[in-house]
Amino acid sequence: MAQSSRPSRPKVTVTRALPESVEARMAELFDTLPNAGDAPMNRKALARAMVDTDVFVPTVTDRIDAALIEGAGERLKLIANYGAGVGHIDLKAARARGIVVTNTPGVLTEDTADMAMALILAAPRRLVEGDKLVRAGAWDGWRPTGMRGHRIGGKKLGILGMGRIGQAVALRARAFGLQIHYHGRHRVPEVLEAQLGATYHADLDAMLGAVDILTIHSPHTPETDRLIDARRLDLLGPKGWLINTARGEVVDPEAMVAALQNGRIAGAGLDVYVGEPAVDPRLTGLDNVILLPHLGSATFEGRDAMGAKVITNIRVWADGHRPPDQVLDGWL
Repeated sequence: MAQSSRPSRPKVTVTRALPESVEARMAELFDTLPNAGDAPMNRKALARAMVDTDVFVPTVTDRIDAALIEGAGERLKLIANYGAGVGHIDLKAARARGIVVTNTPGVLTEDTADMAMALILAAPRRLVEGDKLVRAGAWDGWRPTGMRGHRIGGKKLGILGMGRIGQAVALRARAFGLQIHYHGRHRVPEVLEAQLGATYHADLDAMLGAVDILTIHSPHTPETDRLIDARRLDLLGPKGWLINTARGEVVDPEAMVAALQNGRIAGAGLDVYVGEPAVDPRLTGLDNVILLPHLGSATFEGRDAMGAKVITNIRVWADGHRPPDQVLDGWL
């Protein structure tokens, strides 16, 4: 599209309440329609919102499928996602309509890696169990056999997905004395492997059989859907821990619950779930699971930075140029 055909002050529809500073800046620059109530839009509301707008700003809570995109108005030319993951957007349908899709990569790396590392430490050391014990007034004092967990140093950490976040986790984990193993679509350069002390596994099953803790940093795609199933959880084994701060759909939820209930894996630290915000009630009754409400990117700094990227993508697009964070074919 030529620069002259793009509106200098585009109409921008936002599906959720964003940080105040972000909304204020968007109101200065664009004809912005925010979601003042912050309630997630249902399918009908999403469809209405996509009919008469130049730019649509969804979040991970919005599933933008092919039917919604096909029903969008001709005016819609940019979906500026507030978030790094785009598994909730049908990219093929968007491209078929000539709609550009952008995301917010990079700014959440450190925050998500911090959260993953926190769970890697907290789950084997039973930190949440200990907190509950003290709050309940049930702690009867120190004793040699009380609240024993597992040492982190010397354990083998398997990283599924060695992108920005996976590398940041590896850097943190190495400082705690963990041995780094990883599997992903692409092997990282040898110099980076040497810096991280990381061992590459071309075969995921081989890595699972070799590690004590699995941390997931892979996007949700058709290829990764339910990638960690019952068979692979059994490869992790009864002394293995599962950490997921990526997407709930990468793990088969039924297989995970069964493995946790039956002791086929030692425990889990979860920040994401299938069908959020619903959480399987069977998980809430288990002491060997830490359950967090999708906090991976929940820092003031991170959420502000996400908003800044959304604004930049919209401004560059409105100026007639390709947005810096346009989602390219590699995501498909």
